[in-house]
Amino acid sequence: METVLETPLSKPSEGSAGITGYWRTFKPVINRSKCVKCLLCWIYCPEGTVIRINDDVDINYTYCKGCGICANECPTKAIDMVSEE
Repeated sequence: METVLETPLSKPSEGSAGITGYWRTFKPVINRSKCVKCLLCWIYCPEGTVIRINDDVDINYTYCKGCGICANECPTKAIDMVSEE
């Protein structure tokens, strides 16, 4: 009989570092007319759960730290970093 070893997977969970949205001074805002839903923003987001993919691409500001990586990686420049008020 062959033994099969299963590799455990680590999955990020929403809020594993706590609510971090209060840290930011700038927030990413998506221009939906430019967004082609390539999901590079989701791939590069260090939080892993900030960008939600429903019918559209959306940002969960409760956990977004405002690092701007999503805006830097967007090939169509559909994400602008806007100052928090």
